[in-house]
Amino acid sequence: MQPFEHTGLDVYVCVCVSATKPTAWETTAEGIETVSDSEIPDRFVTAVDERRPAIVDVIRGARRRLTLSLFRCNDSEIFTELAAAAARGVAVEVLVTSRAKGGRKKIEKLWRALEQTGADVRAYTDPVVKYHAKYLVADDGPAIVASLNFTKKCFRKTCDALVVTHDPVVVSGLRRLWTADCERAGMPANVSERLVVGPERARQQLTALVEQAQSSIRLIDAKLSDPDLLSLLKARRADGLTVEVFAAKWLGTQKSHGKIMLVDDRMVVVGSLALAALSLDFRREVAIVVTDPAAVADAAAFFRSLREDAAAPRAAEAGEALC
Repeated sequence: MQPFEHTGLDVYVCVCVSATKPTAWETTAEGIETVSDSEIPDRFVTAVDERRPAIVDVIRGARRRLTLSLFRCNDSEIFTELAAAAARGVAVEVLVTSRAKGGRKKIEKLWRALEQTGADVRAYTDPVVKYHAKYLVADDGPAIVASLNFTKKCFRKTCDALVVTHDPVVVSGLRRLWTADCERAGMPANVSERLVVGPERARQQLTALVEQAQSSIRLIDAKLSDPDLLSLLKARRADGLTVEVFAAKWLGTQKSHGKIMLVDDRMVVVGSLALAALSLDFRREVAIVVTDPAAVADAAAFFRSLREDAAAPRAAEAGEALC
């Protein structure tokens, strides 16, 4: 039985494929900060063969300072690029979780690998809030906000996404959040509303996005379980909106790991937080809101491909071969 069959929501099982390209974006009625047409547009990345290169490009472009927030990392190419950055004089600073499945051994192994690159490694030590944010910032930009870990598995075998942004307000917000988390100071004031930040405001922000949707909500989240948001999604569907939830643990041949929400085909949210109580209320999570028309068009095409792939098994049962 697929998850959430009895929620009244449309649930799909499918394969993740997508093309990506740089795009431009503009102001929204919700008051999300925007970048002018003259600046570098956001980039929405889902394709497996573009994930690692997007991260490597940002690391290689750093000249003064490289700031990372990591939950897991075991990819040798990422470690190599961090070491190369440190060797050319870049100050590489990394904040890592102090709690993760697998216990202290895995965390200590990650810590040692990062220290061997020359990075300044710090631990998030809040006794209650678990650290799960995944982002990096190079100099004054660009920054990446990701749903994926920097691991071999997430680079090859998961349905995931990341966003590359040059928005100076987002870059500044991520840097200030990173510094505050190192000092256990709480979320700084005036962090861009483009950043969905848990646990302080993620529930409020995501609830507002769902409530303000006008025509459709499409969601990839294998951990969707929060009672309030499930009820709200059902209510929005009853209001006549299209609500599609891709909640299976496997989407075709890929493990569902990323959390991606597309609202009205005009706004996409990508990041580490799930619509689950633990993620919303008890973890440091970060997602980014993207309103660039071309980037959102890429996200809409991605969700269309999921829908089409979800129908593929029914075509096979009717005699159509799948490859």
